[in-house]
Amino acid sequence: MPALAVWTPEDGLLGALAPLGLAAAAPAGSTLVIDLDEAGPRYPGKASLAGLVEESPRLSDLRPGRPGVAVLRNGGIGATAASEVVEALIQGWDRTVLRLPPRRRVVVPVPVVPVRLLIPGRLFAPLDGPVVLQSTPSFARVAGVGIRLPVPARSTVAALLRGESPVPGDRWVKAWRRVWEAPWDR
Repeated sequence: MPALAVWTPEDGLLGALAPLGLAAAAPAGSTLVIDLDEAGPRYPGKASLAGLVEESPRLSDLRPGRPGVAVLRNGGIGATAASEVVEALIQGWDRTVLRLPPRRRVVVPVPVVPVRLLIPGRLFAPLDGPVVLQSTPSFARVAGVGIRLPVPARSTVAALLRGESPVPGDRWVKAWRRVWEAPWDR
C-alpha cells in the first residue's frame, strides 16, 4: 500500500492543504489522510485518530468504505501512541498520506515529502534531498530545485478546507501527481 508523509515546516495553511492536495492527486482508489499532529487543523468529520486508538479500531475502521479521499483528523494524540493503528490503516488502504507536525519531526515508516514555500533568499535553512516547492503569487518565478506547484486557485483552497473535492482537472491537484511518482527518502 503506497504511503507518503507530508512535512511543511514553515507554513500552517500549506501544512493543512498539502496532504489534501497529495491525496486528491492519488491514482484511482481510496486514499486516507491521517493527521499525526496533536495540534493539527480541525478537519471536517467526526472520526479522529485519537478516537480510533481509544476505542480500538474495528476491521471496518481499517479499510475504505468507498473510493475517494477520506481524512482522519488527529483529535489530540501523539504519533508514537497511535503508531500501531497508523500501521494498520496504512496496510488497509490503497494509499495513505500522513500529515506530520511542522516543527517536530516524527519518525514514520514511510518516505517523507518536504513541502516548502518558494521564496527568494535564504530565509529558511536548506534541506537535503528532494523537495516540493509551493509557488506564491509574489514569487512564482523564483528559481528553486524540486517539484514546483502552481499557485492554487481560491476555489481549490476553499473546497479542500470545506472537505470537498476541487473541480475536476484542477491544475494545483494535477501538479501533485508527480509527487506520487518521485523517489523519496525515508
